[in-house]
Amino acid sequence: MLVAARRIEGHVRRTPLLPPSDRDAVWLKCEFLQHCGVFKTRGAFNRQLAALETGEIGDAGIVVASGGNAGLAQAFVARELGIRATVFVPESAPEVKVARIRSYGAEVRRAGTEYAEAYQAAVDFAEEGGSVFAHAYDQFDVVAGAGTLGEEILADEPSIDTIVVAVGGGGLYAGIAAAALGRARIVAVEPQSCPTLNAAMAAGEPVDVAVSGVAADSLGARRIGKFAFAAQAAEAPVSVLVTDEEIIDARARLWSEYRTASEFGAAAAYAALTSGRYAPADGERVAVVVCGANTDPATLALGG
Repeated sequence: MLVAARRIEGHVRRTPLLPPSDRDAVWLKCEFLQHCGVFKTRGAFNRQLAALETGEIGDAGIVVASGGNAGLAQAFVARELGIRATVFVPESAPEVKVARIRSYGAEVRRAGTEYAEAYQAAVDFAEEGGSVFAHAYDQFDVVAGAGTLGEEILADEPSIDTIVVAVGGGGLYAGIAAAALGRARIVAVEPQSCPTLNAAMAAGEPVDVAVSGVAADSLGARRIGKFAFAAQAAEAPVSVLVTDEEIIDARARLWSEYRTASEFGAAAAYAALTSGRYAPADGERVAVVVCGANTDPATLALGG
C-alpha cells in the first residue's frame, strides 16, 4: 500500500474527509471529488505507472472492461501518460459515462449485455493484439491503488472505528480492508440485486450471482474478485444488503443535505446507515466512502 501511495502521489487528489454534521454523525470520505469523479483513478494510475516501470506497456497500450467507471479512470490515466487505451463496455453502460470515456481519447467497444461479457471480450482482445490488460477491480496494482483511500481516512482521523464501503467486484473493499486490518472494522454494503460478497461468504467460495438494479452499472459484477474474497477470509466484514429503494433514498439525501451528486453505486454505502440496516453503537466513529459521482444530474430528483 505504501509503494502504491508513493507511486501515485502527485497524480491523484487527496480527497477530503468531511467531519460529522449536527444531523449526521458520520464522516464522509469525499472520493467523488477524485479525478474522473471516482476512486478507480487511484488503481488506474498505480496499474499503468507500474506497467511503465517494468516496460510492460507497448504500442498496443492497455485494454480494460468496465461498466463505466473503470473505463473512465483507465482512459483518463492513459491520456495523462500518453498511452493508447481501448475500453470494452456492455450495452447497458450509461451513455453519460461512455461519452466521457471517448472524450479522454480512448476507443470504446460495446460487447454483451453485462460486465462479464465485456470482460471476456477485453481478455480476448488483449491476447490477440498484445494490449496490456487492466482489470477493473481484481488485480494487485488496482487493489493497492484503491487501498490508498483507506490509508488516507485513517491518517486524517485515526480514531475512526468503522469504514463503510460499497462492494461490486470488491476492489475498493479489498484495498480498504487491507489498509484498515487491525485498525478499523469494515462494513461491506451491497445491493440485494447483486450481492457478490455476501453470496460468496455464505457459500464459502466465490459464486456467480444475477445482476440487476439501479446500481448495476458500477456494482454489477457477477462474481466477487479473488482479492476481496481473501480479504473477507483474513477478517470478516459486517455484510449488509440494501434495496434499490434504500439506495435511491440515500442518493437523494446526499444531494439534498450535502449537495453531493453521487451515483447510485456510491450511495449504496450511505444507504446502510440511512436505512438503519447498519446501526452504529453509541460513540462509534464511522466513516462512509462516497466513491463516485458519474451520474446524470437530471436524475438527482429521484427519491425526493
